[in-house]
Amino acid sequence: MQVASIVPSSRVLINRVSGKFDFSKPRVIAEFGPGEGCHTREIVRRMHPDSTLLLFELDPELANHLRHQFRNDARISIVNDDCALLPEELAKRGIAHCDYVVSGIPFSTMEINKKREILRRIHGSLVPAPHAAFIIYQVTNELRDRGHCGHFARAESEYCLQNIPPMFVTVFYKQANGHANGHCSCNGNGNGKH
Repeated sequence: MQVASIVPSSRVLINRVSGKFDFSKPRVIAEFGPGEGCHTREIVRRMHPDSTLLLFELDPELANHLRHQFRNDARISIVNDDCALLPEELAKRGIAHCDYVVSGIPFSTMEINKKREILRRIHGSLVPAPHAAFIIYQVTNELRDRGHCGHFARAESEYCLQNIPPMFVTVFYKQANGHANGHCSCNGNGNGKH
């Protein structure tokens, strides 16, 4: 329940999630629940040399594993604390906003007030720019289907069958005219095409 999956993400899912970012410039990125780091490694491989990556991992053992794994990369900070502290952690580092928040944590199992508070804090932490987005990969698409992210300007979803279990990948843009490199055109039921 804590890591929201019985096996690590597939290579197809990892590539689809990483493909939602614009890595052409230095970015500030936060990842919630990186676990053992399968998505993190691909983000790190693709991101600009001057980017900053904050990893929020609640599990102390996994946080220590991440610290060891990325010990030689000064761009990466591991925060062994609640992801709701994103604004405070950005402020500690003198960072006003982040460009992307990516998450695989199971929002569907979260208490509703906690969920809404985290989503509000994510929205407030994103830079007001067309590319800025909250990117999730989840078994359900309830954040979109139940309107929990209605304060985001727009959303795009696709369904990734090549994962155990299959996952929705949804991008919530802070501004209405954002688009992640033209990667996904989706209809309202979450079936995306590339």
